[in-house]
Formats: sequence, structure tokens, C-alpha cells
Amino acid sequence: MRITSKGQVTIPVDIRELAGLLPHTEVRFVYDGTTVTVVPVRDRAAATEGGDFVDRMSGRSDVGMTTDEIMALMRGPAPDDE
Repeated sequence: MRITSKGQVTIPVDIRELAGLLPHTEVRFVYDGTTVTVVPVRDRAAATEGGDFVDRMSGRSDVGMTTDEIMALMRGPAPDDE
């Protein structure tokens, strides 16, 4: 099997079926220093780069504000408040 110039490979159908890799299945690549493993992502939120970022950043804020207070700052005054 050969990797294309775009970094793509075709996973043989028998392996896809055995591993439960259906069309549109999100996967993650894990590299342990010698081996690359393709792992299906069961948690949809973690399947995206954004989800990975959210996981890394979760619980790191020390702003001292609630989510509602932050959202109010971002949105500006409500129409009733003007």
C-alpha cells in the first residue's frame, strides 16, 4: 500500500468492516514513537480540532467571571438595556 502525495491511504474493506470504520467515521491517529494507530473517535466533540482545543483549554480560565457575564460582555447590551 502506498501513501498518496496528499497523505491519503485506502483502508482495505475487510479491515474497515472488522474495525467498524463506516463511511464518515471520525478517526484519530495515535503515534507512539514507532507505530501509527488509527482509532475511531466515539465522542463526536473530541473528533474535531476544535473539540481537541476545547478539551485542552477546559478549566483553565481564571477570569473570575461566570459564563453569563462573559457572554454579556461579548454580546453588548441587550435591546431592553439601551
